Amino acid sequence: MSSGRPLRVVVTRPAAQAAAWVQQLRGRGIDAEALPLIEIAPVDDSSSLVDAWHAIARHRLVVFVSANAVERFFAARPDGVAWPDDVAAGAPGPGTADALLRAGCPAAAVVSPAVEAAQFDSEALWERLRGRDWSGARVLVVRGDGGRDWLADQLRDAGAAIETVGAYRRVAPTFAGAGRERLDALVAGDDVVWLFSSSEAIANLARAAPDARWQQARAIATHPRIAARARALGFGTVVECGATVDAVVACIQSIEP
Repeated sequence: MSSGRPLRVVVTRPAAQAAAWVQQLRGRGIDAEALPLIEIAPVDDSSSLVDAWHAIARHRLVVFVSANAVERFFAARPDGVAWPDDVAAGAPGPGTADALLRAGCPAAAVVSPAVEAAQFDSEALWERLRGRDWSGARVLVVRGDGGRDWLADQLRDAGAAIETVGAYRRVAPTFAGAGRERLDALVAGDDVVWLFSSSEAIANLARAAPDARWQQARAIATHPRIAARARALGFGTVVECGATVDAVVACIQSIEP
């Protein structure tokens, strides 16, 4: 199955997040490299983001579906508009919460799953929100194109009025020339571990390499749904783990080279 060489971890997150993960993994002695399988593109018209900022004080909660949502939303913040003291910022996981803090959102406003949560997703965030009274509350969801509506549905059922704003578009990367050669080499590599944090990334990989055979391939997935998608594609080894760097490093170290 393997040549016995140390494992190489391929980080498939969008470019900005992938670069940060590669740096952290290399700092832990892991041979890591980035191969973004989702590209983040701006929305065609950012005026809706500016409008959302001007209306932000009318909301009780703003939910950010990802770190990319945070970065794109705060990049559109008009001069002189600050985050209101009484508006909560919901984050489904630590990456999104950290992005909020880096963007200047007050720490007291950030609501995210507990660090010891079994997983980081909409369900875990809802556990932190469900005890509040949402009757008549206005909630803004900052998202990309598409995605799950599960959390919005829970808040709506609890009485909240839900609004959404698109902050970015997700695009499947195109591989040509040297990029295609690199992808093909990684697909064929017997010392590669694919790190997936999105089912969409797996779908994009399947489309980019339709003739690949994954029975001998290894994957680490940061959520059960993502693990199920990797198994459905045919990955021979799929390890589920938490979404933190510590959890991923432990998973990598548990896989035999």
